Amino acid sequence: MGPLIPYDIIPFEWSSIIAIIIGLCFGFILEASGFSSSRKLAGVFYGYDFAVFKVFFTAAIVSLIGLLYMDYLGHIDISMLYIHPTYLWGAIIGGAIMGIGFIAGGFCPGTSLSAVAIGKIDAIINVLGIMVGVFIFSELYPLFEPIYNGYFYGNITLEDSLGINPYWFVFILTIVAIIMFAVTDMIRKRVKKVFY
Repeated sequence: MGPLIPYDIIPFEWSSIIAIIIGLCFGFILEASGFSSSRKLAGVFYGYDFAVFKVFFTAAIVSLIGLLYMDYLGHIDISMLYIHPTYLWGAIIGGAIMGIGFIAGGFCPGTSLSAVAIGKIDAIINVLGIMVGVFIFSELYPLFEPIYNGYFYGNITLEDSLGINPYWFVFILTIVAIIMFAVTDMIRKRVKKVFY
């Protein structure tokens, strides 16, 4: 489970069990926070509920700050972390497809599984749609392969692309998050006045 659980305290064999427990806790928190509700999730796109945006943006920033602190304290080597490779057009097209699916179905893949776990029919249909999409993609992979593996930009990060120090990047991103939270609150209040 990484550097925070030394193997002399918890054996390596327990890693999968710990991962399952963390996953169950994450799913429970998603459901308890209302993220298994398609109305709450779709609210981001319609401007009446930005809870999902705020929670995930906050989680990303807290994780990033935590990683930088752990690197600074010598608990991890941030340069050794895996960075998913960037395939530009595959990412753009895939992101567009997921965004359309998110708006149409009201779920992202993770939240749809959380909603399936509590028996929501719309989430079950959403997950079946995901499975059909995966099947079609796998069957037509030779057709999609040039886009999927094309336009390779390497294992880049935003801070590398901008040429900015990671600590300054996190600081600026935190300020941007605070501004975005204030802006989304103004949007939510305005949309609430119009529709309610």
